[in-house]
Amino acid sequence: MSIIKSVDIISWAKIQALFGIVFGLFYGVLFAIMGSVIGFSKGMPGLEAFGFMTIIIFPITFAIMGFICGAIMAFLYNVFASKIGGIRIELE
Repeated sequence: MSIIKSVDIISWAKIQALFGIVFGLFYGVLFAIMGSVIGFSKGMPGLEAFGFMTIIIFPITFAIMGFICGAIMAFLYNVFASKIGGIRIELE
């Protein structure tokens, strides 16, 4: 049985940022599709443009928020793990 005593804050934040990019791209494409469909059906060209901008805006925003939240989570994990012990995992 191995115990994770601490986590490198920057490496965890970078991984969270990558997850943010993936989820942001997914949601950006989803919003772009919805914006295009609603914009075309209602005759609202501004909604179409916003829909396509989400493909760029969402991954960037999600990456920044993922990095910040990942750094906070890693810091808190290190604090809590030093007080109550880390996560126990079994490796072969």
